[in-house]
Amino acid sequence: MKKLAVSFFIFLTALCTAQKNSIDYYIKNAPFDFGKMVLPEISATSYNIKDFGGVGDGKTLNTEAFKKAICAISEKGGGILNVPSGIWLTGPIEVKSKINFHVEKGAIIQFSNDYKQYPIREYSKGKFDVTPPLWGNNLKDVAFTGEGIFDGAGEAWRPIKKFKLSSQEWDKLVKSGGVLSEDGKIWWPSIDAMSGENNSKIISKLPNATAADYEKLHLYLRPMMFTLAKVTNLLIDGPTFRNSPKFVINPKNITNLVIRNVTVYNPKWAQNGDGIDISASKNVIIYNTKVNAGDDGICMKSSSSSKDDSEANLQNVIIAECTVNEAHGGFVIGSNTDGGMKNIFVSNCLFDGTDIGIRVKSNSGRGGDVSQIFIQNIEMKNIINEAILFDTFYADAPAGSSKESQDSQMTGDKVPYFHDFHISNVNCESAETAFSFTGLPNKLIENLYFKNINITSKKGITGKNAANLYFENVKINNSTDYNIDSALKNAVVKK
Repeated sequence: MKKLAVSFFIFLTALCTAQKNSIDYYIKNAPFDFGKMVLPEISATSYNIKDFGGVGDGKTLNTEAFKKAICAISEKGGGILNVPSGIWLTGPIEVKSKINFHVEKGAIIQFSNDYKQYPIREYSKGKFDVTPPLWGNNLKDVAFTGEGIFDGAGEAWRPIKKFKLSSQEWDKLVKSGGVLSEDGKIWWPSIDAMSGENNSKIISKLPNATAADYEKLHLYLRPMMFTLAKVTNLLIDGPTFRNSPKFVINPKNITNLVIRNVTVYNPKWAQNGDGIDISASKNVIIYNTKVNAGDDGICMKSSSSSKDDSEANLQNVIIAECTVNEAHGGFVIGSNTDGGMKNIFVSNCLFDGTDIGIRVKSNSGRGGDVSQIFIQNIEMKNIINEAILFDTFYADAPAGSSKESQDSQMTGDKVPYFHDFHISNVNCESAETAFSFTGLPNKLIENLYFKNINITSKKGITGKNAANLYFENVKINNSTDYNIDSALKNAVVKK
C-alpha cells in the first residue's frame, strides 16, 4: 500500500493539463448533434453518515450504516449523503435513485479487503458474479460528488505478472505472501484465487450451476469497482477512484452520463485494470479527467444480445481535456463492439506513457459496426508501441496460437466493421510504430481519414486488409519504412 500511495502521489503531481474550453464549447462544436448536457435532479437536503451509525476510524465496518443511510434518504425522496473526513471501511454499497453520494475532501471510502464481505450473487438468470464494491441497477438521478476517495482494495484480489515488475518489486511481492503459478511467472494473492482459473473451466460448463458452485471461484472472480447499470442521469464530479480489483469505472446502459473533474488510478501492473470503460450508453461526456490504468485508459464498449439492433448501443459521446498515463491505450474502442458505435468525439487530450495512443480493436464473435468517430487535437508522448492502431483480428488469436484459433477469427457472426474515422491534428513525440492496420480478409477496415498528423517513430505504416486510407499532411519522422504496404488498398497520400 505504501508503494501504491507513492506512485499515486507522483501520478497526481505529474498530471497537469490546462483546460482550454468548457463542456458547452465541445457540445456546440461536436461534429454531430449532441443535444444538451443533462444532470441529475436531486434534493439539496443533506444527511450525514454519522447520523446512521457511521464511524470513520478505518477500523469500524460501515456496510450497514451506508445501507441504512441510503435506504432512509431514498424513502424520504432523495437528498445528499454527506461523508466527512475520515477512513470509512465498508463492504459493498448499493446505490439508489435520487441520491448524491458526496465524499468530502479528506474522506476515504475504503472497501474491505475481506472477500467474504462481497457475496456471490446471481445478477442474471443462471449468471453469477461477485457483488461489486459500488453498484446499483434501474435507477434515475444519481450523483457522486466531492473531492474524497473511493479505494477498492484491489491488491487483495489481483494477480500480478512477473514481467510487469522490476526484480526488486517482484522479490518484495513474493516475500509478502501469496502463491506463485507453476511456471513462477504469475503471483496470486491466495491459492484459492489461483485455483479458480482451472475451476472456472469446469463450472462454466455445468448445465445448472448454482451460487454454491461459484463459491469455489469467489477469489478468482474479481469484481469491477463501480458498476452502476441502467441509469438515467448519472453524474460523477470530483472524486478519486483508485485501486480496483478489476475495471475501475464501468457504467453500463446509461442515458445522460457526465464524468468530470475525476481522477482514476490503477497501478500499471493491475491485471485487467481498465480505467474508465463506458458500456452501451448514450449522451456521454467525459471531461477534465485524469486516468492511470493497468489496462485500457478511456475505453468504449458496446455489447448486445440481439442481432437486429436498429441503432448503435453506444452513441453521442464527447471526451475532452483528459489525460491518460500508463495504460494499454489512451483512447480505446473495443474489444466488445457488437452492439455498434457511432458519433464519438475526442478532443484536446494528452496520452503520455501509454502502450498505444489511439487503440481500436475487436474480433469476430464480438464485433459490430463502428463509424463516425472523430478524434482531434491529441498530444502523445512516450508511446511505447503504436501511436495509432486499428485491429479486427485481436486478442483471441495472438501470434503463435493454434490454426483453429486463427480460423475462428474469420467465421461466425458479429464480425467487426471499422469505417469512417476522422483523425486530425495529432502530434506524437515518440513511438515504436506510427500506424498499424490489421483487418479481416472478409471485412476490411476502410474509409479512414488522417489529416495534419506529425509522428516521430521507428516504423512508419504497416498492416494488411485495410482500404481507402487517406493521409493528408501526415509526417512520419525518423522512420525507415514510410512507404505504405501494398496490402493496404487504395491508400491516398497528400503531402
